[in-house]
Amino acid sequence: MQIAVPKEIKNHEYRVSLTPESVNHLVNRGHQVWVEHDAGAGIQYQDQDYLHAGARVTKKSELFKYAELIVKVKEPLPEEIALYQPQHCLFTYLHLAADKALSLALAKSGVTCIAYETVTDNGFLPLLQPMSEIAGRLSIQVGAHCLEKAQGGMGKLLGGLAGVEPAQVVVIGAGSVGQQAVAMAVGAQASVTVLDTDLHKLRMLQTLYQNQINCIYSTPATLKKYVLNADLVIGAVLIPGASAPKLIPKEWLKKMKAGAVIVDVAIDQGGCFATSKPTTHTAPSYQLDGVIHYCVTNMPGAVPLTATQALNSATLPYVTELADSGIEQALEISAPLRAGLNIYKGDICHPQVRKSLQLD
Repeated sequence: MQIAVPKEIKNHEYRVSLTPESVNHLVNRGHQVWVEHDAGAGIQYQDQDYLHAGARVTKKSELFKYAELIVKVKEPLPEEIALYQPQHCLFTYLHLAADKALSLALAKSGVTCIAYETVTDNGFLPLLQPMSEIAGRLSIQVGAHCLEKAQGGMGKLLGGLAGVEPAQVVVIGAGSVGQQAVAMAVGAQASVTVLDTDLHKLRMLQTLYQNQINCIYSTPATLKKYVLNADLVIGAVLIPGASAPKLIPKEWLKKMKAGAVIVDVAIDQGGCFATSKPTTHTAPSYQLDGVIHYCVTNMPGAVPLTATQALNSATLPYVTELADSGIEQALEISAPLRAGLNIYKGDICHPQVRKSLQLD
């Protein structure tokens, strides 16, 4: 199969969909891999590394001319849409539920789209997991930075000091993102509260941390109580394939502490705070009603080398399956890949995406 690796062009996005080692694996199985010039240069994967791995390095237009399977990291930007044709299959993070214009444009192009974030294996999201773990860890790191006075925050240290109370960190959601955020916040010696509606996850965290954290069942009342008292709030909610629910209304902001910080990890699915809007690594935060919002849509892109290696470990078996079996047969025999199918022959076919986009 002809496999293409385009260079990512999203703001400060240096991840690459296939490492030289992954390329070599596919080449050894008889596939041809085309890599765009400098696709991995941002993380020290040079063109020569890809050539040694057996790839052909070329410009973007040639890449799309030969490609059957296009493997990316992030969704196409508007200026890339015209490159996609019905003979292509795109395998990448898409997050279409938050972007109707992109969804309709990709459907119109005729490209088949399989989204990493909805590939599902027995209820588990294997391709979302590694980036969720990274985003969860980063959420505390960037949140602590935003709390600094020079960044507009209240000027509070997460762990406090002897005689000084620690910061109040509230994590909304106890899934993969939330669990990693809790781990980092506990390690920083903050006072941590996690809210979720899944009692099994709350019990697991309560047992793991031996009552070091507060595990609270999430209701509108408990959410409001803990959010209004928080110094740092992490939004870590996920409904696979669907838009994130808006859990924190705008009117709560004026009742929060001046200089408090919210980090919306769910922003690539539309965000779970009513006041969230997408930001970039160039301008990652903004202030509204005295509250700092951090809403970068590609948070793992801040650590692209780690993120690329983690992503390849998860995606390579699925890329191999698509290449070895062919797109149509792989979709027939693989339930996880079928669950990942978002667009097929012009049809936006994933039920949660259709529901979120309010399509008939």
